[in-house]
Amino acid sequence: MDNKFNNKLNNKIKDNNKERLQKYMARCGVASRRKSEELIQDGHVKVNGMVITEMGYKISKGDEVEVDGELISPEEIKKYYLMNKPRSCLSTVSDPKGRKTVISILPDTLKQYRLFPVGRLDYDTKGVIILTNDGEFMNMLVGPKSNVEKEYLARVVGIVTKEELMILEKGVRIKDDNNKYYESRPCLCEIESVDRDNNSTLVRITIQEGKYHQVKRMLEYINHDVKRLTRVRFGVLSLGDIKEGEIRELTIHEVKQLIADSKTKKKYEHVKLRRC
Repeated sequence: MDNKFNNKLNNKIKDNNKERLQKYMARCGVASRRKSEELIQDGHVKVNGMVITEMGYKISKGDEVEVDGELISPEEIKKYYLMNKPRSCLSTVSDPKGRKTVISILPDTLKQYRLFPVGRLDYDTKGVIILTNDGEFMNMLVGPKSNVEKEYLARVVGIVTKEELMILEKGVRIKDDNNKYYESRPCLCEIESVDRDNNSTLVRITIQEGKYHQVKRMLEYINHDVKRLTRVRFGVLSLGDIKEGEIRELTIHEVKQLIADSKTKKKYEHVKLRRC
């Protein structure tokens, strides 16, 4: 009996000393856990020279992990930046077609930190995006339980009404990136201005999630196509005087505030619409 107990205890201790491969990759700054899982499934990852495609695989201290032939290790210095992403630029680390990405346009001095974008903005959308090498930080900000606000200005076709925005504020049924329907969470909507001569409206929308094409699909739900879209705020971060393509490093206070925001659910009970 004692031997059985000791064996179970030793196995438990050994297992506690191991770490899931995707978590280790996120800690090394390779990508988020979700993206790391995709890299594992697609055969990009080796442990001690062997390709690993098994989900939930755990590594031990001293194991050598390679991604696309490059040995990885935990980043010593965590970095956090705000970029004003320009249009015609991808929110990804690299692009096989050679298009501009938020990483390719970085100054060479920052490329040593293996930064990656927190979440994504569409190719034709500009505005606030965070770059970091901290995978755990990214998961807190864009994971399914995150409550960080994202604020957008959308120039849409047609004259938007108060009644239409009230529909969006309550939540609407739209598709995600897997083409499955979901109910959007309550949000804030406001009419910024109306251009009757050109039959368009500038709408401000604040959401607490960030699914694939979400703002565009929400506005399409009320029959208004988006002509231009800009993210003007991500949590406590706004563009300020940062020009398109430029970046600045976040302060420790901003990083801590973003983490706190991710854990604080906001209630949207009342919205004032500017009368136009």
